[in-house]
Amino acid sequence: MIPRRRTARTAAGGLLLVLLVPLILLFGPATPAAAHAYLVGSDPASGEIRSSAPDKVVLSFSEQVRPVADRMIVVDPHGERVDTGEVTTEGTDVIIPLGDDAGARGTYLVSYRVISVDSHPVGGSLTFSVGAPSETPSVPTGDDAGDPALRAAMSATRYAGYAGLVLLVGPAVMLALLWPQRLSRRPVGRLLWTGAGLVGASTLAGLWLQAPYSTGAALSEVSVGDVRDVLSSTYGQAHLVRLAVLIAAVLLLRPVAAGRARRSDLGVLGVLALVGLATWPASGHAVASPLPAVSMVVTLVHLAAVTFWIGGLVVLAGFLLRRANERELGAILPVWSSWAAAAVAALLVAGLVLVLIEVGTPDALIGTAYGQLLLAKVGLVAVVIAVAAYSRRLVRQRVASSRPRAMRAAVALEAVLLAVVVGMSAVLVQTTPARTAVAGSQAVTSTDFATTLDSALFSLQVVVEPAEQGSNTVHMYSFTPEGEPLPVEEWFATAALPAEGIEPMDIPLLPIADNHALGEVSLPVAGEWEFTFTLRVSEIDQASVSVVVPLD
Repeated sequence: MIPRRRTARTAAGGLLLVLLVPLILLFGPATPAAAHAYLVGSDPASGEIRSSAPDKVVLSFSEQVRPVADRMIVVDPHGERVDTGEVTTEGTDVIIPLGDDAGARGTYLVSYRVISVDSHPVGGSLTFSVGAPSETPSVPTGDDAGDPALRAAMSATRYAGYAGLVLLVGPAVMLALLWPQRLSRRPVGRLLWTGAGLVGASTLAGLWLQAPYSTGAALSEVSVGDVRDVLSSTYGQAHLVRLAVLIAAVLLLRPVAAGRARRSDLGVLGVLALVGLATWPASGHAVASPLPAVSMVVTLVHLAAVTFWIGGLVVLAGFLLRRANERELGAILPVWSSWAAAAVAALLVAGLVLVLIEVGTPDALIGTAYGQLLLAKVGLVAVVIAVAAYSRRLVRQRVASSRPRAMRAAVALEAVLLAVVVGMSAVLVQTTPARTAVAGSQAVTSTDFATTLDSALFSLQVVVEPAEQGSNTVHMYSFTPEGEPLPVEEWFATAALPAEGIEPMDIPLLPIADNHALGEVSLPVAGEWEFTFTLRVSEIDQASVSVVVPLD
């Protein structure tokens, strides 16, 4: 017979292994946290050259966002901030008003940081020019890459929350419905309180860490106002609800831990569990998915199934398979096996639906960090299901209760592997969903061609967009050599591809203003296209300039 002290040490060691193995995933080489909204356009457009300064900058995103007030910045060519007034939102647009002093000639830099619906920050920058391009100014802000210590703390906090759920949900169900009356409940009760503590601590830490994560500030620079902004957000409200549910649940878990819970207590606990679990998808990817209601439900099912499954395995491997007798195990294991099979089925169905929503296409599954991590997770889950099938076969053959050592080894392996799966899930929460990553990369990819051509009579800014094979728009802005807008009497433009024997073809032009004209031209093949622009600025004065525009 194994000594009781040694058994306790072994159980504690196994539980510690279950909880610590996934930290390798969290603190090893990790994918940087990425935002889940993305910029789809702006006015002025990125790289655009205007004859006069706008009175505002409009940033259009893929979803509604919340701007970080101190990080919406427009800098003029001299490095001075020209944004003024309150930044506002209209639908998916963010509007940054500019002051009257935003009129200098040269390149302006727009730097932005907003919070997407799923609580992740998105930052970036773009430029536009007034008159003529100049050297790009710098932005007087911190590093948008973020503090590595903050990213590590966010990962650890999320994993602690998942681990707490595992130690709260599974053991609570096992104590309430499957625990033999003759066995002491105290050891599993400690798991409950440990789980409650982890959930509470991770929730409070998440609220605090979200402030610098949102603003891009250092951990030491968090202000009361930053925390207040977090508390007023969807993310903060979900976490406050989680704390309230946890406090109520702890009061009802005391009779469960003592074995005195009534049926009404269990019913209320079930409702609280659903509300509490729903706060995870309410502050994550699900709220920003193409089908938010469906994503919320399937994420809730996914989370409930996996936390019950792992938590139940911890109780089985660490306690019941060591302390229950053969008769008790003969009654417990068939019930557990059926419940575990239902949890696996729910997990697989919910996971499949989430894959279809968050990934969408095979290319997104294979070509993004989210898809690759998801494939690794699915492969590991397949191994877990194979181990679970072996355990279920032992139960069906009615040898599990008489061979507890073999059953215990299989259950422990299931728990460890599933804990690694939870670690992968904690990393996935910080990784841009595959569908969004693909759409975002397509939205921000720009091949627009812009240049300035000089002659003795004028300076000409030329923009060809999108500078790709097919239909293209050509913008021309004329200025004097000193940089003042220059009226043009007549515009001419041609495009040729000498390498392919394509002779110069005229580009139909439409004057938009005295110093601005545009045209449309279809470029049928890729190559080094030669554009020639001729401007007549008076009855007798005209000049021509040329440029080579590469097309992929």
